[in-house]
Amino acid sequence: MGGNHSHKPQCLTRMRKVRGPGCDFPPRAAPLGQGPGIPPSTTLGRALRGTACCPARGPRHGHFAQRRQCVPDPVPGVALLLRQLLVNFDHFQILRAIGKGSFGKVCIVQKRDTKKMYAMKYMNKQKCIERDEVRNVFRELQIMQGLEHPFLVNLWYSFQDEEDMFMVVDLLLGGDLRYHLQQNVHFTEGTVKLYICELALALEYLQRYHIIHRDIKPDNILLDEHGHVHITDFNIATVVKGAERASSMAGTKPYMAPEVFQVYMDGGPGYSYPVDWWSLGVTAYELLRGWRPYEIHSATPMDEILNMFKVERVHYSSTWCKGMVALLRKLLTKDPESRLSSLRDIQSVPYLADMNWDAVFEKALMPGFVPNKGRLNCDPTFELEEMILESKPLHKKKKRLAKNRSRDSTKDSCPLNGHLQQCLETVRKEFIIFNREKICWRHIT
Repeated sequence: MGGNHSHKPQCLTRMRKVRGPGCDFPPRAAPLGQGPGIPPSTTLGRALRGTACCPARGPRHGHFAQRRQCVPDPVPGVALLLRQLLVNFDHFQILRAIGKGSFGKVCIVQKRDTKKMYAMKYMNKQKCIERDEVRNVFRELQIMQGLEHPFLVNLWYSFQDEEDMFMVVDLLLGGDLRYHLQQNVHFTEGTVKLYICELALALEYLQRYHIIHRDIKPDNILLDEHGHVHITDFNIATVVKGAERASSMAGTKPYMAPEVFQVYMDGGPGYSYPVDWWSLGVTAYELLRGWRPYEIHSATPMDEILNMFKVERVHYSSTWCKGMVALLRKLLTKDPESRLSSLRDIQSVPYLADMNWDAVFEKALMPGFVPNKGRLNCDPTFELEEMILESKPLHKKKKRLAKNRSRDSTKDSCPLNGHLQQCLETVRKEFIIFNREKICWRHIT
């Protein structure tokens, strides 16, 4: 029983779309958590008061409230400092393409001034509008700008140009766990045990900020050069407060918990944080065995999946230790109320009684599998696609935009249709610029 790990299941979403003919995107919520910023008492803080946005509380949830524009304090050097804060495409050297995300492509870049290496995800605005994906991009940005954790892929910068939206994040060259499964890597129980602990710390952190990831799977878990795991891809994550429960269909079928399918079939009571812990259990099982506990694929009908959960039992390898089997059983418990679904639950498991959690957090415990540093741990065809098949390759962007601007200034330019132009303008105004090193502020013109 089980799904072939070489098959990459598709992410499934059934969420609210971008609204109306006027592309009325929802107001962006304030950053979650304690995001970086410039204290208002500082010189720069005083100068920014005329242009920045501050978090303000609406009747139901936080929104960015635009401050009244005024003339900034005439502080010498502030204009220069502001230019230094605004990161854009020209500040990076494009090195090579390394992958595709759900809504965009990813390449390795180097920041020209610091020489630091990052991964840059870029998403074409027009395609996002046509596919109703703008809301998801904004959601991902909104969530990631307020997070920072050793077992997450952290956001460093976000910016935009006429064509694309950009997210610059931690560069992790160890590849994702899906790639290593496809390379027939054998993950030992000790390695998977450490992965579970590291991911449990990340999920507990997300839960503290009321975030359900909803797409935990090998494809969305990246390894750093030492083999530690990092969760990525927050584009279908959601935020719930208090006793609220999520009710939309979102995730990747083979990793989705029973209660998510139940919502789709009969309305159900909704779901919450335990769905991520179920996905963690499915992922851990797959890493150990090479296939998943249930033979569910992207095309498997919903009623068939629910019936599978009712009648089929998960089979655990007789070669696994009793402690690992007991841990997986508790993660793969169908009743979310009885499932392990918090760090406290995980820490109470006898199998993990000897775990030094401070050492886990500090990455002082070394995984049994370390990626090959002598190779790029990804599919090499991504670079060929970017160089040969991509209609608007990133390495030609500067010349292309200059040509477009020149053409737009003449009578030869072909204007976009009114609806698309209005949507693009809304995206431009609503997009949130972010600089983790300096400040997060709303782009106002």
